[in-house]
Amino acid sequence: MRRVHYLEDSRAHRILWLLEELGLDYDIKTYKRGPDMRAPRELKNIHPLGKSPVLEEDNAVYAESGAITGYLIDRYDTSGAFKPAPGTENGERYRYWMHYAEGSAMPLLLQKLLFTMLPKRAPALIRPVARKISDTALDKMVDPQLADHLAFWESELARDGYFAGPDFSAADIMMSFPVEAAADRAMENGPGPATAAYLKAIRARPAYQKAVEKGAYRYSGS
Repeated sequence: MRRVHYLEDSRAHRILWLLEELGLDYDIKTYKRGPDMRAPRELKNIHPLGKSPVLEEDNAVYAESGAITGYLIDRYDTSGAFKPAPGTENGERYRYWMHYAEGSAMPLLLQKLLFTMLPKRAPALIRPVARKISDTALDKMVDPQLADHLAFWESELARDGYFAGPDFSAADIMMSFPVEAAADRAMENGPGPATAAYLKAIRARPAYQKAVEKGAYRYSGS
């Protein structure tokens, strides 16, 4: 039995996509977000932190997108189709982007989301103050850093077309969520040409499209 515990509009899309790329069978337990956009408490019955994605397989539970991706690649990608050879330059790039996706990109995008939402969620009486605080944080701290990261992505993608070299890899699956989320809420003038080409390329993959069909994923460009 292989099951993905899938929270709508979440990073869990990447796990469905990878399973489709690997040609593995699975079923999905879908969870709806609450009015506060958080995962339901039901997910804590699967993993103590109540987060998604979670993968159940062979009576074991795997959590964290990067850890699940690494597990699936190590166990099932026996031909190395989705991972550059270790010890090569592209192998080191692969290792970097696998960690960067959640370690550097997503914290900044979460800050962008939180400071954007804060004034809307604040009580009406203090909303002007909340908006001033949020705008200052975005203008002085978050947006300048995001601009650096977006330029970095564009430069790296312009080099080879994908994040870990000229061939598609699991690093692109990991980076897809930050890039698509940024395109949705952090690229005011739209993505650069290399980033736009990358988004078009990953969204054209049949496995990506099957994952979109099976899940509920808002950043697919559809």
